[in-house]
Amino acid sequence: MAFFSHFSALLWGGPILAACILVGGYYSLRTGFFQLFGLPVWWRSTVGALLRPRSKECDPAAVTPLQALSTALAATIGTGSIAGVAAAIFYGGPGTVFWMWISALLGMMTGCAEKLLAVRHRERGPDGQWRGGPMEYIRLGLHLPGLAKLYALFLVCETLVGGTLAQSNSIATALNAATGVSPRTVGIVLALITAVVLAGGIRRIARLSELLVPVMALLFLGCGLAVILFHWSAVPQALEQIVTYAFAPKAVAGGYAMGAALRYGVARGVFTSEAGLGVSSIAHACADVDHPARQGMWGIFEVGVSTLLICTVTALVILTSGLYQPQEALALLEQGQPIPTHLLGAPLVAASFSTLFGQAGTWVISVSLILFAFTSLVGSGFYGQRGLDTLAPHPFARLLYRLAFPLCILFGAVGDLGAVWELVDFFNALLALPNLAALLLLSPEALYLLRQWLEQQSTPRAPHIPRREKRPARSARRPASTSRKNRA
Repeated sequence: MAFFSHFSALLWGGPILAACILVGGYYSLRTGFFQLFGLPVWWRSTVGALLRPRSKECDPAAVTPLQALSTALAATIGTGSIAGVAAAIFYGGPGTVFWMWISALLGMMTGCAEKLLAVRHRERGPDGQWRGGPMEYIRLGLHLPGLAKLYALFLVCETLVGGTLAQSNSIATALNAATGVSPRTVGIVLALITAVVLAGGIRRIARLSELLVPVMALLFLGCGLAVILFHWSAVPQALEQIVTYAFAPKAVAGGYAMGAALRYGVARGVFTSEAGLGVSSIAHACADVDHPARQGMWGIFEVGVSTLLICTVTALVILTSGLYQPQEALALLEQGQPIPTHLLGAPLVAASFSTLFGQAGTWVISVSLILFAFTSLVGSGFYGQRGLDTLAPHPFARLLYRLAFPLCILFGAVGDLGAVWELVDFFNALLALPNLAALLLLSPEALYLLRQWLEQQSTPRAPHIPRREKRPARSARRPASTSRKNRA
């Protein structure tokens, strides 16, 4: 286990974080920061599209763009959006929030490129459903089937570790603390429910996600905004701390060093949005859209919701409640003293909510954690199956995975998971390496398709993307709704 910890710390300590910023910054510059100046365009194509009636001619084997987004958010918004943000602030200081915003801002274009390429290089599976994601755009776009299978192998491993053990343990711990139900009972029930949902395929998962994601988001965001409004007088000071600590050249006068804020902030932004890992694009590839770039707009929206909105609410709840004091936290870290449980992770967020809601604040966090973790379980199970389809496209292999996944859920509910997050970081690092390289190598195609779609829009306000990149090869310009196997 020491090897996994050392290797993941080495990669996440600089190389991968720098690569995420590089890729996001490159796409942002090449598109003229479309995520900012093109906001009217992508907002009309996402939220605005929900208000317009859908065309009657839709793909019966596909899911709606909203269902694809809900499935992606179901797996993206997990315990890291609550406990992870609290831990990042404690170890990195209030300035962590600023660098989380920066990584999310750049990650919006990384997410856009991932979803665009996932739809662009998707293919029909034996069941008639669309299959896409990093495995496909590495295999079809870069013509590297070996690397695609390697990514799929890392994906299967990550879903069996981070997608099950950590999330099921969070659910079992929350229910045990709130109701006294034994973790074993929670694990058995959770494993059975998850197995039934996964057996229904992408359409059942998408319908469940479309129902649960808005509920859990509104519950957490509504209560969180109420806490922030209750402590409204502390908001200016919290914002001042965020900016001040983000640029502190060194730890002085009870402050955190800028390096710690940068490290934990960027890492939290990447973990919560998954922009750069490519995993959520697997769900977006199943969407029924007329152009790959249209689903890319939902990629921008996804990062905005998962990180800029939900994680920001978590951070401001902590910083305005008065329970977290940067000077006291830094003193504990410097002295090497044991960290009190009420100052770290979910307990800190629950205590912050309790400043307004009392004991009910603990229930809000418990319910939010349960919903966040359960939807992450379901989404991770779907991603693992897609990875397995690339490795071993055989019904028996899928059956084995569907048996192994619930068993991992049960083990996670009752086991000691002190080292699980080290494995999660390790496999996430392995996922990021080939995906970020593919995004850079396929950037000419992605930028061409984005510019093509913008030129098709009727509005004159659509941003202009310079024509510096070459047009993709002829084989790379086939319509998004066709593939080599299905053009006949």
